[in-house]
Amino acid sequence: MRHEAWDPTRASEIIAALAHKEGPTLVILHALQEAFGYVPEAAVPMVAQALNLSRAEVHGVLTFYPDFRREPPGRHVLKLCRAEACQAAGGDALAVHAETRLGVAFGGTCADGSVTLEPVYCLGLCATAPAAMLNDRVVGRLDTKRLDRLMAEAQR
Repeated sequence: MRHEAWDPTRASEIIAALAHKEGPTLVILHALQEAFGYVPEAAVPMVAQALNLSRAEVHGVLTFYPDFRREPPGRHVLKLCRAEACQAAGGDALAVHAETRLGVAFGGTCADGSVTLEPVYCLGLCATAPAAMLNDRVVGRLDTKRLDRLMAEAQR
């Protein structure tokens, strides 16, 4: 899960390549996050200018959607499902366990930069709840033991 270092020139290329798309704001923000791992504040005026939007409009989109990061993520991203099915199957206790064990709240990154803990609001594994995703790998039937193994794997 390697990302490029923030580069305004590269960001300009991404923005220019996608500015013609229909509804380009979300498309561009997703592409920037895919390239850099997050959408830095410096990208907001670039996107606004390219799309003839105000900075406030772009900032509003960026902050409205919880999937956009505004800071670089850790080396690994652990997402715990916070949707109702996972909560009903014990997800709340697992969330508290993860925050305690990693020493961060949701949205935070461990001090050693190894793991960013994020909420996700459905992974489509309701039948095997609770669920998580480590980087791009989804895991169902999560319990404390399985969660501990995922966190240990991510902290290596």
